[in-house]
Amino acid sequence: MNDDLSWMLDSALEIPGALHAVLISADGLLMARTKDFDKDNADRVAAAMSGVQSLSRSLGFFCEDPNAGWRQTLVEFDGGWVFLISAGEGAYLGVSAGPDVDMADITFRMQQLVGQLGKVLMTPPRENLGARS
Repeated sequence: MNDDLSWMLDSALEIPGALHAVLISADGLLMARTKDFDKDNADRVAAAMSGVQSLSRSLGFFCEDPNAGWRQTLVEFDGGWVFLISAGEGAYLGVSAGPDVDMADITFRMQQLVGQLGKVLMTPPRENLGARS
């Protein structure tokens, strides 16, 4: 898990009503989570969201355009919402929110965050050159 990305995910929580955010891999592994979200629960959410996005992608044919690509999944519960979008190659961003969240605000913030995450995830790791003599 990349704790360095937690501060970026925390920016999603600036939207009133936003609760938690996770960054997951396509195979269901937790890549990052907001700092106040328990790791065990974040791991459970990551595994479940991997399945949700897979199921969602398989329903593209159900749309008017049989070649429609998956963009996002939105699940409503009595107590709120779960949003799931692509965050780049093999990564997904999930955000939970209370029932009164402004859906346009949260999805806009998520898109902004994906843009920022994409730059970070695509940046090659720095090479440790060590001490030079």
